[in-house]
Amino acid sequence: MAEDFEAAVEDGLRLSKRIYFGKDRAVAPPKPPTTMERAAGQSYIPTSPMVYAVISDPAIVDNPDIPSYQPHVHGRCDPPALIPLQMNGVSLEADCYLDTAFVTVTATWRVHCVMGSRSCDCRIAVPMGEQGSILGVEVEVPRRSYSTQIVGLDNLKGTDKIAKIEDGGFLKPHVFTLTIPQIDGGTNISVKLRWSQKLLYDDGQFTLDIPFNFPEYVTPAGKKISKREKIQLNVNSGPGTEVLCKTASHPLKERLRQAGKLGFLHDSDVLSWSNTDFVFTYSITSSHTFGGVLLNSPSLLDVDRREIFCCYLFPKKEKTAKVFRREVVFVVDISGSMKGKPLEDTKNALFAALAKLEPEDMFNVIAFNGETYLFSSSLEPATVEGIEKVTQWINVNFVAGGGTNILLPLNQAIAMLSDSHNSIPIIFLITDGAVEHERHICDTMKSQLTNQKNICPRIYTLGIGTFCNHYFLRMLATIGRGHHEAASDVDSIEVRMGRLFARASSIFLANIYFENLDDKIDDLEVFPSRIPDLSFESPLIVSGRYSGTFPGNLKVKGILHDTSKFSLELKVQDANEIPVGKILAKQQIELLTAQAWYSENKELEEKIAKMSIQTAIVSEYTNMVLQETEKGKINADSTNVQKVSKSKKGDHQKIEDSKPQTRLVLQNIGLGFGNISATTENKPPGSGETKLPEAAEIFVRAASNCCGKLCSHCCCMCCIQTCSRINDQCAIALTQLCGALACLGCYICCGGDD
Repeated sequence: MAEDFEAAVEDGLRLSKRIYFGKDRAVAPPKPPTTMERAAGQSYIPTSPMVYAVISDPAIVDNPDIPSYQPHVHGRCDPPALIPLQMNGVSLEADCYLDTAFVTVTATWRVHCVMGSRSCDCRIAVPMGEQGSILGVEVEVPRRSYSTQIVGLDNLKGTDKIAKIEDGGFLKPHVFTLTIPQIDGGTNISVKLRWSQKLLYDDGQFTLDIPFNFPEYVTPAGKKISKREKIQLNVNSGPGTEVLCKTASHPLKERLRQAGKLGFLHDSDVLSWSNTDFVFTYSITSSHTFGGVLLNSPSLLDVDRREIFCCYLFPKKEKTAKVFRREVVFVVDISGSMKGKPLEDTKNALFAALAKLEPEDMFNVIAFNGETYLFSSSLEPATVEGIEKVTQWINVNFVAGGGTNILLPLNQAIAMLSDSHNSIPIIFLITDGAVEHERHICDTMKSQLTNQKNICPRIYTLGIGTFCNHYFLRMLATIGRGHHEAASDVDSIEVRMGRLFARASSIFLANIYFENLDDKIDDLEVFPSRIPDLSFESPLIVSGRYSGTFPGNLKVKGILHDTSKFSLELKVQDANEIPVGKILAKQQIELLTAQAWYSENKELEEKIAKMSIQTAIVSEYTNMVLQETEKGKINADSTNVQKVSKSKKGDHQKIEDSKPQTRLVLQNIGLGFGNISATTENKPPGSGETKLPEAAEIFVRAASNCCGKLCSHCCCMCCIQTCSRINDQCAIALTQLCGALACLGCYICCGGDD
């Protein structure tokens, strides 16, 4: 999909050479990159919100304001070319709460590349930041409006149209695309995009990184066109905290500074659009571990009428503080589907993780397919010699082939870590496949971890691609007080693995629990149900629902690296200014979905669907639809249009409210529950994606019967493909030859025989 998209954009940039901008050429037609530039890593994957004209018929490409003579083009673009539209204005608004940011981008684009009398589809691309989740798209054009909605699977009507794969979905795990049908040339399009993303955390600092790097060719042609850029940023870290601004990528003017709050604004005319991502870094100052509890009441539309609480713990800044000694067993899938890049990237990520172990740490590596292959029968010290030895072993034994059996290597890893003392035992499971009896595996792990006398082994899981069951892996991580990462894109394996290992290897507070949480609370539900450890790499956020009276102070306890006791009293506060339910919705839906899969509870599935509709977060039990609404029109001569009534206070005409016209059901954009048949067949990650047809060249056909008698032995497509790849000199020579043959034919026809 991504490769086809890039090829379509490259074709679109070539087509845009046809557009004539008149004498004022403030922006020249964009030039496709040279072969050297593409080889150096030039990419057309969007790095900012973008809108593209979908061009199937190249003959419609022209300036809608200044029609120009264009050589007629026969044939079509299959698949369609994508011409980036020019942007006339953009506004970015970001609200940061705890570890989550909510982003809204509002912008206007113009269909500058299609004749005024013709129309085309327009494709919207929304790149999002870390763990981004699309929340909504709204589009306004002169006579229609479009908006996305989340609906339950039971609410889909038989008359709803089912979208094609290119009409909406994820181009890459962080890039959402959506196609708006039939927009006239010269039309201004207003688009509002909303998504949420996670803040990056490092050594007490939060970083907001929003894709905001616009390519040069979206700048509108003409010096007199106003280009307005607005950025609004709000930070609310909660009551009782102090926020310090560190760095900003764009000029910002401070307009608010209060306890726990910061506000900034940038609003001005610019010569060119932002060519860098919007990055803002801030810190919450503290020399010790601190936290708090926020309370919210449910909204009127909330499906769960219980009260909401959110407990957050921020680690102290000193990374030099002592962490737990580590005992790590890496359990790595080497089945046939891992062949090639997935296995090579996994090996690189594994080498990087092993290199970060200290000599006092212990480790082992288990490779598995249908069988298991152990580096050692017991844990080995992470000395220089040990790391060199395991590196050689991995290079020899990591050969992709065979099936997938997850339970056996997990049992072997648990047995190795059963006698851990004064250390954090960790299992790293890396797999790209789904297996049968996954619920049985969860039951087995739960019973074995519950019977541990000391610190039970933590389970960290990394799922590669979409064939593995990410909810099974998330459930394993929840049972093992660990975390789950999804590397849906094979290219992200090393980054995701590195981040997951960094989190696990910097644990300084374990076995966390709340001492007085059950005193006066009824009907308590905690997410996640087994509280993970606190590391220097990430704050810990635990949420839940309850009925009754919440205690005025909450005491959190745990153990430190030397087995000493840790205790911290957290102040409980009402947080009306912080949308706690909105912040926690994605985490709760993912954890509840894993629980619903595990328990096969239909009532829980229905609850998740209602939460998804309420919060606009896609789940496995809902679908996203694109709803088209035709705006009201005044037409007294027609009985098929909306009726017009007169206002009581005057003769002003009033148009009845617009009503939904059609709904387009997008392809399911959830992760799914794995694909056992694809795993059995050893299909590599990503091979199940629906591929667009092979990118075709834009061609000019001089005559309808291009094969004729001269090429009767060749098919038309062969002729087209051959002609499309010849160079200019050969094309000129071939044209002259055809002209000479035509003249000769006319001469013979008109009496040349005489």
